[in-house]
Amino acid sequence: MKFYEHSSTYDYTFPAVALAYFLRYPNPYSRHVLSSDVIDRYIDPETNRLHTVRLHLKKSKVPSAILKFLPRSLAGPGGTSQSYVLEKSTIDVKEGWLETESKNMEWTGILSVIEKQTYRRQRLSDMSDDEFQPQRPQETTACKTVVTFVSHLGHSKLLSKRKPDLTADTEEEPPKQGLFAAWSTAGIQRTIELVGVKRTKSALVNGKEGMNIVLERLRSGGIVAVLEGMRRDRMESAEGH
Repeated sequence: MKFYEHSSTYDYTFPAVALAYFLRYPNPYSRHVLSSDVIDRYIDPETNRLHTVRLHLKKSKVPSAILKFLPRSLAGPGGTSQSYVLEKSTIDVKEGWLETESKNMEWTGILSVIEKQTYRRQRLSDMSDDEFQPQRPQETTACKTVVTFVSHLGHSKLLSKRKPDLTADTEEEPPKQGLFAAWSTAGIQRTIELVGVKRTKSALVNGKEGMNIVLERLRSGGIVAVLEGMRRDRMESAEGH
């Protein structure tokens, strides 16, 4: 199991960032997202918090280190594949926070990836202490991301080897074979988890760039500009396929 943590800040108010989060697909940095659908959404009458469940279909190129462990039916030419990501989110507009959790629906036996993000309002002073510095915004939004990677490759085999076989003579199987097998499996798991960490670092950078584009569209032209930008991005994405 491996963890990756990253923190960043958006120079926009929390309502703008929260809205951009739900409108972030498509954008020029998310051409790999083929579709995004809301499958459940409701407001808790006691807390007035909005709960949303969405399903994203994404296209990606599977790293060669992982490709060899996937069934041939799951990977297309050049290692391309499609997979679903389940996203759950809760937003409290009054308190100023948004919590999300996303996890992959396919290949969980190879690598399970759970990404948790927290967006939180940060209030700042109206003016900078230095009169020569430009005016700072009254509010920004902090974002903290924690991603967990767990590879279960070979886990069932390891468990079966650890269970005692009452019908077999324990002296017939040298114990060192099971130990070496465990080392080998653990090494492969670590390699797969490291590949996941590397790809996530790049994805988070692209994700923030995409969010900033949506936020700038909101700033310059409101919802109309965002919807127009989404239309253009869909057309360009379709032409690229």
